[in-house]
Amino acid sequence: MLESNEDQFGIEETLESWVMEKCRDWRDHYETNYEKKFDEYYRLWRGIYSSEDRNRDSERSQIISPALQQAVESSVAEIEEATFGRGRFFDMKDDIADQENQDVVYLREKLLEDFKANKIRKGVAECLINAAVFGTGIAEIVLEEIKEMKPATQPIMDGQLQAVGVNISDRTVVKLRPVLPQNFLIDPVAVDVDSALGVVIDEFVSPHAIEQLQEKGVYKNVPFNFAYPDTDLDPDHELTTQPTDKTRLTKYYGLVPRYLLENDEDYEEVEQLTDAEEETDFYVEAIVVIANGGTLLKAEKNPYMMQDRPVVAFPWDIVPSRFWGRGVCEKGYNSQKALDAELRARIDALALTVHPMMAMDATRLPRGAKPEVRPGKIILTNGNPAEVLQPFNFGQVNQITFAQAGELQRMVQTSTGAIDSVGVGGSINGEATAAGISMSLGAVIKRHKRTLINFQDSFLIPFITKAAHRYMQFEPELYPVSDYKFEVTSSLGIIAREYEVTQLVQLLQTMSPESPLYPALIQSIIDNMNLSNREQLIQTLQEAGQISPEQQQAQQAMQQAQMEFQQSQTNALNGQGAESQARAAKIAAETKAIPVELEIDQMKAVTSNLQAGDKDDKEFDRRLKIADSRMKEQKLNIEAAKVLS
Repeated sequence: MLESNEDQFGIEETLESWVMEKCRDWRDHYETNYEKKFDEYYRLWRGIYSSEDRNRDSERSQIISPALQQAVESSVAEIEEATFGRGRFFDMKDDIADQENQDVVYLREKLLEDFKANKIRKGVAECLINAAVFGTGIAEIVLEEIKEMKPATQPIMDGQLQAVGVNISDRTVVKLRPVLPQNFLIDPVAVDVDSALGVVIDEFVSPHAIEQLQEKGVYKNVPFNFAYPDTDLDPDHELTTQPTDKTRLTKYYGLVPRYLLENDEDYEEVEQLTDAEEETDFYVEAIVVIANGGTLLKAEKNPYMMQDRPVVAFPWDIVPSRFWGRGVCEKGYNSQKALDAELRARIDALALTVHPMMAMDATRLPRGAKPEVRPGKIILTNGNPAEVLQPFNFGQVNQITFAQAGELQRMVQTSTGAIDSVGVGGSINGEATAAGISMSLGAVIKRHKRTLINFQDSFLIPFITKAAHRYMQFEPELYPVSDYKFEVTSSLGIIAREYEVTQLVQLLQTMSPESPLYPALIQSIIDNMNLSNREQLIQTLQEAGQISPEQQQAQQAMQQAQMEFQQSQTNALNGQGAESQARAAKIAAETKAIPVELEIDQMKAVTSNLQAGDKDDKEFDRRLKIADSRMKEQKLNIEAAKVLS
């Protein structure tokens, strides 16, 4: 077990001093490794010129290319559209056997209603921008007590309602508050919020915000003073003046030594809802709030039933073994700097070409003349002006620089994965091919899907889960407590949807309307399109594919008629078969007697009207051959009749 500083050095340690010491160490680590780079990314995204960008002493232009700005905006728009473009951005599953899923449907719709009322989408969009610029999006989950106002009504005639006033009820709502990276501190060895010793939100706030929470009993009612301005904690570094009426508020979420928390005179015991924590543990999950680095406003154990921290964060792109991710600005930083340098050099060269330098013979200028060149100015000279004034011709700006700028823009696109900056790649001999466009779009979509997965797994789903648990804990009448599973329902953004629609249309052209896949393809195309009446079109298509009761009855009657017809045909065939069998038996009986009759006829034909003598013997042989041939012919006919029967 770790020993306290009091035991080691004999120095009394307080909870606020322990927290502020952690803050100072983590602040030093952030300023040393990340602060300068983050300020540079922020400046390029805002398009703010700095004298540090000068690449040469003669540089005069201060232009900044918008390529990186557009890459950030298009990438954020893609992820935002992928999340909210289809309306309902999450779904729920219930582990409890519920055939109708009535509780799941109710809780999902209630969550969506509260998220919309508390502008969760706006907070998520700001977190996405921070992630694209700085590499990591961070937000704090805040509980707020509000007065919910609804119209009070009473029934009148014909079942109508009449407004008679307003019903006011107290509610606890969940809000999402974005946090800037310069105001966020984390244990340097941690890779995410949950694995860290703790996290800190260190920022300046208005004093009245603290006073309101003191009145509600959230913070202790102790006096505090204004803090000195500190540009490190301000959102906009370019501001020349900072407001003075503000207070530095430090909020710590994480593990603290148990003895420091329980020995503090302002410690607030919180009834624990779970037995996940043992009293013998050295550390305890707590919330500590300090004003101006020394005034303790709040100290309590984690009050949430799931013992989770009210902070969510996600990296735009993962950097192994590091909390801070890699954003769009970091990817395109080098290409953006090269592009800016090339554009400024070209503009400076163009200025020298349009307004060249001028050499003058000072000895041949009148006394007091100003050696300047401007449109309409008259210069008096002592002698031939052609001998007094001599311009320097620098020629024209090389056209190759324009092609270089285009290549640098494509480098920004390639490094960031943005597609709106310069268009779609995949061209051969200057002409875009379908295969090249498809490959380029596929690569862009894959990169955006990777970011989307990070956002959903590390930020969106944890936020929805934490928000639902807080509503269940503090609003149990509106949110029934149960074990729910949350999952996102959308995974395709603007570019991916357009790409998918193109593929579906191509597949649709190869099918006939009678194909069973035809309605499914049409529904998929409508589902991926940004139409205002998309849901209505899908519902109409589904209703058209369903069979009405009248049609169902008609189909059943037709099937019954077909079955009866098939039964009659079977019976008729069975009757015909019996008749054929009787006829075949008759033929067989008749054929049995035929050979005997044939032999008798043969003998009669051979022996009738014959006389003795040689002549009659010859006639007898001839008649015998004729009778034999006839008998064979009749036998063949009998066999054929048997086969036919």
